[in-house]
Amino acid sequence: MTAAEWAAAPDAVRARVAGSVGYPAFCKPARLGSSVGISPVPDAAALDAALELAFRHDPKALLERAISGREVEVGILEADPPIASQVGEISFEGDWYDYDTKYVPGRSGLQVPAALPQATADRARELALRAFAAVDCAGLARVDFFVEESTGDVLLSELNTMPGFTPTSVYARLMEASGIAYPDLVSRLIDLGIARAAEARRYRS
Repeated sequence: MTAAEWAAAPDAVRARVAGSVGYPAFCKPARLGSSVGISPVPDAAALDAALELAFRHDPKALLERAISGREVEVGILEADPPIASQVGEISFEGDWYDYDTKYVPGRSGLQVPAALPQATADRARELALRAFAAVDCAGLARVDFFVEESTGDVLLSELNTMPGFTPTSVYARLMEASGIAYPDLVSRLIDLGIARAAEARRYRS
C-alpha cells in the first residue's frame, strides 16, 4: 500500500490489512534492506505506528503475515543456466532478524548446507531459480525463504537483487560453500557486467 492511500483512507487500509493479511504480521518499506524500517505487528493496535515508520523510508509499504519457521537463503549467479547455491540457514537469538541481529558480531550465524530434508532444499533452490527468471534478474541475487514450521512448506520471503557483497556476507559464503571462491565470484560478475554493457550498446542510437 502507499502513503497516499494511508493518508486518504486509514480506516479502509486497516480493514484491508485485517481481512487480507491478518495478525500477527510484519510491516516494512517496499524498497529498503537490512531490516531498516521494519516492525513486527502483533495486533491491530500496532499497525498505525508500524506504517508510519515504514513510510518514513519509502512511500510504499508491505504488510506480510508473520511466519513461524526456519529462515533459509539461496544465492543465484547468472550463467547459462543460472547457478543456485547450496541452501544456507540463518540462526539467531531474539524474536526476529532485525538490524542489530544482522550486523552485531555474534548475534547470528549461517549454516551451509542447511540441515534440511533433501526435498525441502531442492524445492528452495528450484523456487530461487524461478524467482530469478521471473523478474529477469541479472548478475546475482539472494533469495530468502521461510520453511514453515507447521507444514514444512517453503515460502518465498524476498528476492534481493543486490545483496551484501563482502567476503563474509551471506551471499559470498553461500557461493563459496557451493564451490565458487570469492575472487572467482568477483571475476565472473565483472565479466557478466562487461558483457551486459556490450549488449546494451547494440541498442543505443
